[in-house]
Amino acid sequence: MTKTLFLNARLIDPENDSIAPGAVLVADGKIVEIMTEQDRLGPTEDADVIDCGGAFLAPGIIDIGVKVGEPGERHKESYKSAGLAAAAGGVTTIVTRPDTSPAIDTPEVLSFILERAEDDCPVNVLPMAALTKGREGREMTEFGFLMDAGAVGFTDCDSVVTDTKVLTRAMTYARSLGALVMGHPQEPLLSKGAAVTSGKFATLRGLPAVSPMAERMGLDRDIALVEMTGVRYHADQITTARALPALERAKKNGFDVTAGTSMHHLTLNELDVADYRTFFKVKPPLRSEEDRQAIIEAIRSGLIDIIGSFHTPQDEESKRLPYEEAASGAVGLETMLPVLLRLYHSGELELPTLFRALSLNPAKRLGLAGGRLSVGAPADLVLFDADKPLVLDRFKLRSKSKNTPFDGARLQGKVLGTWVGGARVFEA
Repeated sequence: MTKTLFLNARLIDPENDSIAPGAVLVADGKIVEIMTEQDRLGPTEDADVIDCGGAFLAPGIIDIGVKVGEPGERHKESYKSAGLAAAAGGVTTIVTRPDTSPAIDTPEVLSFILERAEDDCPVNVLPMAALTKGREGREMTEFGFLMDAGAVGFTDCDSVVTDTKVLTRAMTYARSLGALVMGHPQEPLLSKGAAVTSGKFATLRGLPAVSPMAERMGLDRDIALVEMTGVRYHADQITTARALPALERAKKNGFDVTAGTSMHHLTLNELDVADYRTFFKVKPPLRSEEDRQAIIEAIRSGLIDIIGSFHTPQDEESKRLPYEEAASGAVGLETMLPVLLRLYHSGELELPTLFRALSLNPAKRLGLAGGRLSVGAPADLVLFDADKPLVLDRFKLRSKSKNTPFDGARLQGKVLGTWVGGARVFEA
């Protein structure tokens, strides 16, 4: 049995909301012992020793909402390139979206992508399947068969189901199977064709805009259907202050509701679009600074449960267009941790709070054993230096697509190593 001992680390424990110096012993792919500075270290002759040099050791990131281009858009991202980017970013599990071409809406397509992931991807892959066939909002998919094939949840991503009766039936069916439904809270007609958030900036730039109320309206509808059906529901991205009271009421009423947000909406605002910079075009669009601050506070209080990269690779041709016509989305697997460490260095979020949203809460929502530093948990770990300065060069990213809004940004934080099941998948 191979053993690895991580010595001289600062252990981030999101479960107990603590950081403490200590050591972690890993064997057979699991954490078998955690020792604090006061504990006496036993014999280590049979273990491979890794001196962490005082760096932070944390549970590996579980990233919900990752777009991989297989099938149909392999030129944008493959499971191999996505896996390499994830490992370099401290992400040990990617939960993939079904907005592929064709959509992941049958057990056959799901089996295909799982085989591709098994062959090529160095990190864990958990796929979500489409809620409706072709993500067209007309006929729900075969949830039972897809769950048997490995689907961990169901979503039509940003193709919001407009037929409430179809969505109600899908939620009722999902409830009977205990399946998780992930929604994209937007009123689809209001948000159709929008490129930015409405306000003075949008007016000055002459860009089609959407009111933040569209997010609240979409969330209100979804929560009403959750109350009706009792389904397990996760809102993929809450990005506006106006949506937070509805989310808070749903949780206080005891509904099985969780919510996420994206790295971009926590660290950027609408003014970053500046002179039509299309790498800053994401979906939902970037919000006001007041919204950004409200979302940070919601993460701090636990109202918003999960942070994701919403990794969406786009090729150069689809981004180098007029802002209104350019494709939405940005890559984030490799950049998420150093970007979010901005919030740590500014004093807005503590590291245990950050990893609660990056690791622990995603694991809880999906019923996984990972996401925690505890005996018996999988040895999915990330070692990082939170203070290491770097200037991000998008051409050095491991993703096939290079569409990051952080190109040239000065960041602090470098991943030193990533382990999946005790096996090292990345070394700086």
